[in-house]
Amino acid sequence: MKSKIVTWLELLLISTRLGLTSFGGPIAHLGYFHEEYVRKKKWIDEKTYSELVALCQFLPGPASSQVGIGIGILKGGKFGGIVSFIGFTLPSVIVLTLFAIFLGNTGVSDAGWLKGLKIVAVAVVAHAITGMASKLTPDLTRKGIALLAILFTLLWGSAFSQVTVIILAGVCGFLLYRKQNEQTEQHTHSQFPISKTFGTVCLVLFFGLLGGLPLLKEATSTMAVTLFDSFYRAGALVFGGGHVVLPLLEKELVPSGFISGQEFLAGYGAAQAVPGPLFTFAAFLGGAIGGWEYALLATLAIFLPAFLLIFGALPFWNGLRRNPGMNGVLMGVNAGVVGILISAFYDPIWTSSITSPLHFGMAAILFSMLMFWKLPPWVIVVTGIVAGSLFL
Repeated sequence: MKSKIVTWLELLLISTRLGLTSFGGPIAHLGYFHEEYVRKKKWIDEKTYSELVALCQFLPGPASSQVGIGIGILKGGKFGGIVSFIGFTLPSVIVLTLFAIFLGNTGVSDAGWLKGLKIVAVAVVAHAITGMASKLTPDLTRKGIALLAILFTLLWGSAFSQVTVIILAGVCGFLLYRKQNEQTEQHTHSQFPISKTFGTVCLVLFFGLLGGLPLLKEATSTMAVTLFDSFYRAGALVFGGGHVVLPLLEKELVPSGFISGQEFLAGYGAAQAVPGPLFTFAAFLGGAIGGWEYALLATLAIFLPAFLLIFGALPFWNGLRRNPGMNGVLMGVNAGVVGILISAFYDPIWTSSITSPLHFGMAAILFSMLMFWKLPPWVIVVTGIVAGSLFL
């Protein structure tokens, strides 16, 4: 037991350090993890790490957080996964919760620096689009799937449109790319200390909550249950990384009056300035709606699907990867995600943030700093705040 406690404390220490220093988004996080856990600590070999990354890219939810949880499980069992998650996530949760409370107490909704943060969100999402589109839609077929996803989500303004797009894109990917995937190479096997029984329970719980929470919301009509359902569904249905959670949460929270569109985008801009996973944006939203208690509720709700899926999928991953249609489904889903992201970029991000030539010029400068000068996101955030304070 003593050795386990030492392992858990070491996991907590290292993951907290990563949570304090891991700027740059999920791809950068995977680089930090590789440097720390594969090269320095040698807790996981290259093949196992690449397989774990592949699994987490396949699952919905925050991929970098799920990789961290998986490494924690491999090193310290189930509790090791929890400890690893807490260390990596808690620093940004605390900062964004405090920012939400500060924003609510100061009443600075028209401040220039806040408008600057909204324009930061434009630049960051535009940068995410270019990177994801080049990687996830390399051929004309997947570009076509992305284009149809744009049209579908823009013309059908429903909370269910994104989910429908993901399902249809997955079906298209299966039909169009399954033969291609039958020829893929064989993969190595990785063993994680989780039984198939425990994994099955987690998967049943994942789908049970996904279907049961909306019914519970209708039966109780309490704000806590309503918010838990909204954040849980966002965490359960997001493929492609944290940026794609934006349209799902915006559709859930802004029209319902839980938070204003301006506050929503300001918090999203602030989330770019902190290290750790972008899903901690939920802490800001919960804090803006109801203080630290709702920040904690929102954080638990949006990350719970990630836990249930990684715990549930690890025991079955080797068999899943041998299924010839699974990679095809993923290829189609990723193309659909690109379309969803472009749709969200237009509305609400662009339409509510870029309303003058000056706004467009600022967004172009911030985008260029990210895209061409390769400056870190926190520099973009600081620049947006300063420029907004001076000129807006």
